[in-house]
Amino acid sequence: MTKSYHVAVVGATGAVGTQMIQLLEDVTFPVKEVSLLSSARSAGKKLTFRGEEVVIKEATPDSFKGVDIALFSAGGSISKQFAKDAVAHGAVMIDNTSAYRMDPEVPLVVTEVNPHALRDHKGIIANPNCSTIQMVAALQPIREAFGLDRIIVSTYQAVSGSGIQAIDELQTQSQAILSGEDFTPAVMPVKGDKKHFQIAFNALPQIDVFTDNDYTYEEMKMVNETKKIMEDESMKVAATCVRIPVVSGHSESVYIEVDQDNVTVAQIKELLEKAPGVVLQDNPATQLYPHAADAAGKKEVFVGRIRRDLDNPRGFHMWIVSDNLLKGAAWNSIQIAESLVEQGII
Repeated sequence: MTKSYHVAVVGATGAVGTQMIQLLEDVTFPVKEVSLLSSARSAGKKLTFRGEEVVIKEATPDSFKGVDIALFSAGGSISKQFAKDAVAHGAVMIDNTSAYRMDPEVPLVVTEVNPHALRDHKGIIANPNCSTIQMVAALQPIREAFGLDRIIVSTYQAVSGSGIQAIDELQTQSQAILSGEDFTPAVMPVKGDKKHFQIAFNALPQIDVFTDNDYTYEEMKMVNETKKIMEDESMKVAATCVRIPVVSGHSESVYIEVDQDNVTVAQIKELLEKAPGVVLQDNPATQLYPHAADAAGKKEVFVGRIRRDLDNPRGFHMWIVSDNLLKGAAWNSIQIAESLVEQGII
């Protein structure tokens, strides 16, 4: 008899949680039951799963009894609060926060890159940062074929990565500017930081707060997570992360250096055309390249503008775009769950 699974979604009313619920309707494994969990404030509300209303319940330590897979997207503090409870009840926790990403005991997984890491889980699996996910998914086929020595990435990230308040601020500021009205920034670039700046019609080269080395935490997440996922601490990685006035869809300008001579653009394009979860959109003659607006609402990672560096024959530039709430969060979590089942791990 085919096993069916009880799946819990923690943070069910959030932007990522609601996406997870929708995606669960089409997973490749049978779902026998869904538990929707949230804070006490949202308890009692109803959401729809496969045409039926499901009542949201407050997350408690006992909420995970009988749960096989627990999808967490309610903030790092909530993940840490309930991790032991979920694991103790036998659930595999797939965490969409930064709480466990760099824990050496926790696999950090993008299924197109390192699904084998799932076999070493001890109850918790971490979903990487959204900007890291799309980059490594696109670079993995190149790395497998030609090796990678260096990655330099500049991101152009949507405000939805900072939550609903950031989206609201972008919209209200845009309306105020177009109407000639005054406004006071209160959220961007980081709600908890000392200063706040205009995001509408602007670009802010700060995502998260600064670390001691003058890189932001977002930038260091990309550096450290890439090395962990690709299992290569010697890889040279640098990032500059920028917030732009786009609601959904992260864009990245990525420069790489491969380990082999005589690699051609045509070879890289051929690899990406065949890569799982990747869509090649690259034809300068017809102005074909990825757009954040086109990627919104889609699960794939889109790649274009592939060209050789003018000075380094091993260097290549490309443009990578994906929906940060789907592939960058909810969809990658669902893919991890599917891979656990496909590999017979759960």
